[in-house]
Amino acid sequence: NPSTIYHEGRKAKRDIEESRKIIAGIIKSRPEEIIFTSGGTESNNLAIFGSANKYKKGHIITTKFEHHAVLEPCQQLAKDGFDVTFLDVGEDGIIKPEDVKMALRPETILVSVMYANNEIGTIQPIAEIGKLARENGIYFHTDAVQTVGHIPVNVDDLNVDLLSFSAHKFY
Repeated sequence: NPSTIYHEGRKAKRDIEESRKIIAGIIKSRPEEIIFTSGGTESNNLAIFGSANKYKKGHIITTKFEHHAVLEPCQQLAKDGFDVTFLDVGEDGIIKPEDVKMALRPETILVSVMYANNEIGTIQPIAEIGKLARENGIYFHTDAVQTVGHIPVNVDDLNVDLLSFSAHKFY
């Protein structure tokens, strides 16, 4: 227990805070922005359901080719009364930022697009999509499980509010 007053707990707390700093350095965020979960699925759930819980209703945009860890929460939110748009990708496996822009509505609360597809390896134009979301005051989430540790990830450059990744993918 890192909150205990005992030596082992204080050491665990120091280790966690050091890990938080290291991870923040990897994605160029602030240490206090890092939330530890059990993995990518839980991180995606926290980002998606957490955003939905804040607003209680609204419109969500995602794509049809997301990992099930994003698709299933979005499908559940659709059953719960949220309006969810599932965008197609082009023949090249890339989502067009203009398709995201056309899908935006005043009631849009969240856009969630994976950074790199786990099946075909396409890298999405996350910075452009994130810019659209930011300009419209909409939370932007990316499932970056396949990218962190493999290509540079800077949350500010990508205009990302919520980023999920898993240490098991990059050791």
